[in-house]
Amino acid sequence: MIDWSRIETVFLDMDGTLLDLHFDNYFWREYVPERYAVTHNLDVNAAKTLLFPMFQKVEGSMDWYCIDYWSRELRLDIAELKRDIRHLIRIRPHTIEFLDFLRQSGHRLVLVTNAHSKSLSLKMEKTQLEGHFDRLVCAHDFGVPKEDVTFWDKLKTVEAFESSATLMIDDSIPVLESAKNYGIKYLLAVAWPDLKSEKRNVTEFDSIHCFSEIIPDKGKAK
Repeated sequence: MIDWSRIETVFLDMDGTLLDLHFDNYFWREYVPERYAVTHNLDVNAAKTLLFPMFQKVEGSMDWYCIDYWSRELRLDIAELKRDIRHLIRIRPHTIEFLDFLRQSGHRLVLVTNAHSKSLSLKMEKTQLEGHFDRLVCAHDFGVPKEDVTFWDKLKTVEAFESSATLMIDDSIPVLESAKNYGIKYLLAVAWPDLKSEKRNVTEFDSIHCFSEIIPDKGKAK
C-alpha cells in the first residue's frame, strides 16, 4: 500500500492506465491495416507486413503518437478512423473510484499523456474524465514524449511539482524509467493495460493490475 501522506501530486497516464489499452491495440493492429488494405487494394496480411515495421521504426518517438503524421504517411484520416470505433474506448475498472479518492484526500491530479490532442479530445469526450483533473498535459505541446527525460523539465514550466512528493502511474516501462532518471520518487506500473490480453509480469517497478489495489479502504478489505 502506498503511503499517501507523503504524496502531493499524482501524474496519471491515459491509455493503458486510466483507459483500457485494447482500443489502441485493436486500432493499430487490426483496424488501420484493414482500412489501409481497402484504400491501397491490398490483402490485410500484406498490409500488416508493410505497416508493422513502419510502426516499430518510430515507436516511442513523437511521430509514433502523432495523428497528423500517420494521416500523411498512410493517406488515411486517422482521427476519423478513431471516431469510427470510439465505442471501444473504455475506462478501466475502479478508475472513477480511484480518482474520487485522490480528489477527496487533497492530492493534485494531472493527466500526462503522449496522445495527440485529437485523441485526447476524443477520449475525454467519450469518457467525461476531464473534470476529475486539475490539469491535462499533452506531450505534443512540448515536442518531446514522456520517454525523453527532458520532458519533465518542460512539464515543470506549466505544472509545479516536487519530485520527492510526486507519484507517476503509467503502463509504459520506458516512461517510468524516464521519470525515475529525472528523480520522481514514487513510480507505479500498470501490469494489465489491455484487459483483453494477458497480464504482464513487471519486474522493473512496483506494479498493480487494478486501482482497487491502492485505494486504502479496499486494500484493508482484502
